Amino acid sequence: MSYRVATISRMYTERSRPAHAPSSPAPAITPSSAPVSAAAGLREHLLPELALLDARLIATLDSDVALVRSIAEYIVSAGGKRLRPVLVFLSAQALGTDSRSPLIVDLAATIELIHTATLLHDDVVDESDLRRGRATANAQFGNAASVLVGDFLYSRAFQVMVGTGQMRVLELLSEATNRIAEGEVMQLMALGNLDLTEADYMRVIEAKTAKLFEAAGALGAIASGADAKTERALSEYARRLGVAFQIADDVLDYRGDADTLGKSLGDDLAEGKLTLPIIMALQRGTPAGKALVREVLATPHAIDPRQFREVLDVLESCGALDDSLEKARTEAMAAAAEIAHLPDTMAKKWMLELCGYAVKRNA
Repeated sequence: MSYRVATISRMYTERSRPAHAPSSPAPAITPSSAPVSAAAGLREHLLPELALLDARLIATLDSDVALVRSIAEYIVSAGGKRLRPVLVFLSAQALGTDSRSPLIVDLAATIELIHTATLLHDDVVDESDLRRGRATANAQFGNAASVLVGDFLYSRAFQVMVGTGQMRVLELLSEATNRIAEGEVMQLMALGNLDLTEADYMRVIEAKTAKLFEAAGALGAIASGADAKTERALSEYARRLGVAFQIADDVLDYRGDADTLGKSLGDDLAEGKLTLPIIMALQRGTPAGKALVREVLATPHAIDPRQFREVLDVLESCGALDDSLEKARTEAMAAAAEIAHLPDTMAKKWMLELCGYAVKRNA
């Protein structure tokens, strides 16, 4: 396929784009204590941008191959938080750039395509059968089809990137994609390694999760023509936010609600993943508690409710879950500090809200 997709979709978004209202001065900036309402409020704030993003994704994922089309439609319709494109939109808004411009929408779509491709591949590697409350693409269509369509999403993402005509965007996202792949391999190598350290864990999540967050923050700055200092601040804000989100996700795998999360609790445990709560428990738990956790992790398998409750008791009793959340809060606070110098706009308000939402959410 040629680069006509980018041109056609850009024409479409130009026709459908509503008039842009500049960000207005924000009220007092304080992270919300109600994560659900914060998420709903942010979605409402970005409703036009998210509609343009969906239209761009639909146009970009069109294919003459029926199976590609079916799987692409299946995963896009699953929705999700769209956090990475949200960061592209907000970082652009924070710098006074039109967040509904074709360039910003293209960058947001590229980030979402890369992220979705990683999810397709992750679910195959992890043998996951549930995501966002419904069957994963690999459970629905098979592993081979999911891997190949994941490759298709990567290639489409790079076509959209090329269409922007910005070498800096290509440099940033090709490096991020490479680093994400390295992070996934690092995580695979770490499975069942009971000697994994907190530093090892941080290296994995910095690569596989935080790197794409970091790129999303930087893209808004690049599209806005910001100086290097501002780009670094926004990318660092997003990177730290990504770390906070991942640590909180790892806590939710034990404390969350399965229906709200849209996946089974204890999946990380069943897959033999040593996340931060487990690493802390192996460092500070009682001898009996450590032995129990080691025994469960020794052979990845389906975890029965009794085993899960026993491991959860160990994590709670030694403070591993609370301390993991505290580390997530520390990262979120550091993220907020990175953008303190930005003008007080609605975009900045929502960026700060995300810092609170990262650690207070239940899904």
